[in-house]
Amino acid sequence: MSSDLLRRLAARAEAAAHAGPARCPCGGTATLADRPDATVVRHAGTVAKAHAPGTDPAELALRLATAARLPDVLLPPLRPEPVTVDDRLVTFWPYGVPVDPDAPQAAPWEAAAALLARLHRTPVRTPLPAMRGPAKAARALARLRAAGPHPAAPPVLRAWAALPAWARAEAPQPDAATLCHGDLHLGQLVRHPAPDGPWRLIDVDDLGTGVAAWDLARPAAWYACGLLPPEEWTRFLDAYRAAGGPAVPAAGDPWAALDVPARALTVQTAALAIVRAAAARRPLDEVEQAVVNACARMSALPPRPGHGGA
Repeated sequence: MSSDLLRRLAARAEAAAHAGPARCPCGGTATLADRPDATVVRHAGTVAKAHAPGTDPAELALRLATAARLPDVLLPPLRPEPVTVDDRLVTFWPYGVPVDPDAPQAAPWEAAAALLARLHRTPVRTPLPAMRGPAKAARALARLRAAGPHPAAPPVLRAWAALPAWARAEAPQPDAATLCHGDLHLGQLVRHPAPDGPWRLIDVDDLGTGVAAWDLARPAAWYACGLLPPEEWTRFLDAYRAAGGPAVPAAGDPWAALDVPARALTVQTAALAIVRAAAARRPLDEVEQAVVNACARMSALPPRPGHGGA
């Protein structure tokens, strides 16, 4: 992001944090994220987010309205509509305390599962865009192809080709009635009010209707790749079922529902890992190699039949 845009975004965050002409007593504005697809700054208790270039304003407005009406699940925006800063749509949010990455034993798997189950059970009252999880996976594969040949890429591309068309964003998702987050991971949870309020989901950029199992797919994929301990996966899955989540059967084998989304998230993760490693001109690290190896195993086995799996 340009320094001019970052400066203007910081000014907008400060203005949103303080009503009236009084001088700000809070000190500086912190940059929480600065990526091509999003820049996020914080001033006091206000967070300003510049969304990806080309974000559809009408779709973003629908997603903001959904967050506003579900404050027990999603962190509600401070303003009902975005503003424009340097041709970027900007939204404003209350600050929440994120998950501590240095305390994995305290990861709020149960809270994440309960919030997802509540979201998935929420009736869709107004038309919403499709959940953007498959589109994000497709963009990751496009980046992999654009990066040029890489020795680790062939099994990832084969695993991608074996997925059904909907999981590659080449056809509509088989469920258009379930409300989904679209990009669930522990970085999408914050406590609000800070510092010890209830957990809430953040980031509405991918919110929409679609296959609910996609929201369980990242922890499912980590578990299948050996990157998430079985006890943590069990905590998450059991809590989701206990909360009445509809993405998987209430008992028994969940993988008929999870197999295709988990494969897609594994391929997406592997594709981005290769892109990052190639850009840095370094070999894959142990975790990156694990997801590429999982793609190699997946490409030898067809996806399991199930919800959207054929």
